[in-house]
Amino acid sequence: MSLSYEFSIGSVRAREKYLLSASDYEQMLAMKSEGEIIAFLKDKGYPEGSSVEEMLNSKKEQMWNYIQSVAPDMEIFEPFYLQNDIHNFKTILKGVMFKKKYEDLLLTPSAISTELIRKCIENRNFEQLPEWLREPAAKSYELLAHTKDARLSDGAVDRALMERLILLSKKSLFLSKYFNTLAFYANIKTALRASRTKTTMEFLDTALCDCEDFNRDKTVKMIMAGSERLIKYLESVSAYDCRQAVKLYEDKAVSFEKFVDNRLLRLAKGMCRLANEGPEPLFGYYIGCEYERRAVNIIASGVKTATSSDNIRERLRETYG
Repeated sequence: MSLSYEFSIGSVRAREKYLLSASDYEQMLAMKSEGEIIAFLKDKGYPEGSSVEEMLNSKKEQMWNYIQSVAPDMEIFEPFYLQNDIHNFKTILKGVMFKKKYEDLLLTPSAISTELIRKCIENRNFEQLPEWLREPAAKSYELLAHTKDARLSDGAVDRALMERLILLSKKSLFLSKYFNTLAFYANIKTALRASRTKTTMEFLDTALCDCEDFNRDKTVKMIMAGSERLIKYLESVSAYDCRQAVKLYEDKAVSFEKFVDNRLLRLAKGMCRLANEGPEPLFGYYIGCEYERRAVNIIASGVKTATSSDNIRERLRETYG
């Protein structure tokens, strides 16, 4: 029997009820050891595991298996897979180039075989990669080989990824808004960091991508004019609450990151939790699970290092529930 979105939406609505809530996070913040967190997560339906990391990895695999079992079309999730692919490419490239172990840093699921990526890098031949990635991958390799500048090398494939995500997201209004928002803030972060360092036109041309409501040429001009000129310009941009985002970045980078994540999460809650047709509820559930995974990891890491509850809480994002 072929799957339908009517079936998948009914199924995912039932699953959403078991996502952790803000009150669950507060309970975890009061715990004193990883063992307490493991017991708590087990009571919440997490898979067995001897560590929080092991439980999170199993939970992630369980989540993807579930989505694959109910999604009528898994191709719609390609934008989320591709983020793992680019992470894996950058990780393998640095591992091969600098002769460092990288296997434990790779992410799944992915659309491109990590073994294929490794072979392409070792052979300096990227023709077997997807067409959209061939030229950026070759450029990333050359930049790292000749300059040893990881930021410049990363910029080549990061830009290619963002532009690919925006292209693929045209299949869905939600995905279009989500990935244009993500790309906009990635550009703003890159611009603000570049204005404070000795940057080059080569880096800006490599790293900044085109997206909705982002004036690339004007931004580059302001970056080259200096930090004050750039900030003044960005504070005049009304899209995406840019003024507030810039002020938060100026105050503390972690506040900017939290602001961006919460904005993306609210977008998902507004467009996916209330949707009653199409793939959006599945997107929302995936995003909710991803933010939950990050939150549990932040709390567990904080508990293990005896970080204060207030400092951990400052890093937590909103919940999808």
